Formats: sequence, C-alpha cells, structure tokens
Amino acid sequence: MVWLKAFVSGFLATLIFHQGLFAVFHYAGMVPSAPFNMAPVPPLGVPQVISLAFFGGLWGIVLWAIIGRFAKAAFWALAVILGAVGPTVVAMLVVFPLKGMDVNAQMWVGGLILNAFWGLGLAVFLALMGARRGAGAR
Repeated sequence: MVWLKAFVSGFLATLIFHQGLFAVFHYAGMVPSAPFNMAPVPPLGVPQVISLAFFGGLWGIVLWAIIGRFAKAAFWALAVILGAVGPTVVAMLVVFPLKGMDVNAQMWVGGLILNAFWGLGLAVFLALMGARRGAGAR
C-alpha cells in the first residue's frame, strides 16, 4: 500500500506543485509554454500533463525507496534535493535529447527549481498520507 501512496504522492505533486510553479513561471513570462498541457502524447494519446504526472508518480516510488527510511529533517531535505536532481538530470540528459530539444543553462536552472518544488510536494503528500516509515508505515 505504501508504494501506491508514493505513486499517488508523486502524481499529485506533479499536478499541484510542479505545474503550479510552472504556471507562475509562465504567467511571469519566464517560460513560453503554458502549464497543464492537454495536447495528446504518443503512443497512447493521453494528455501531456497526465503523462508527466504518471512519470511523476514513478519518480515518487523511486524517491520513496530512498528517502522513506530517513528521520524527519533528512526526509524533507532529501525529498527536495533528490527531487531536484534526479528528474532534472534524466530530463536534460536523456528525455530532451531524445525529443530533439536543445538544452541550455536556463532550462537546467528552471528544471532544478521546478523539480525541487515537486520534491517538496512529494514529501508533503507522503506525510499527509502517513507513508513515512518513521511514522510507522512500512
């Protein structure tokens, strides 16, 4: 059950924290594309934001496997740090090049900030769902 909580936490953190901050960046004129992109993504044609949230859920499981055993302060710090670094590195070095997208310093900084905020959201939802191992869940 805790793995499902980790997936749901990552999924929700993507929709609320990641896309919420992305909306702030968009409306401040810092990024050209709009948040909550509903354009279909191949091969299944699901909306892009749902695809992103699905992968956010998978990342939630990965981070839970790493941070779930840590004490309170380390849990929160690692959620933010690993949330920032892991998904950003994979996006910039694997996903974007596969999609033919050029990567620049601004994208790295923006990705680190967005994904750190996602990591914070992941920790918030994990804590709200009682999924922390320190809280008695296993």
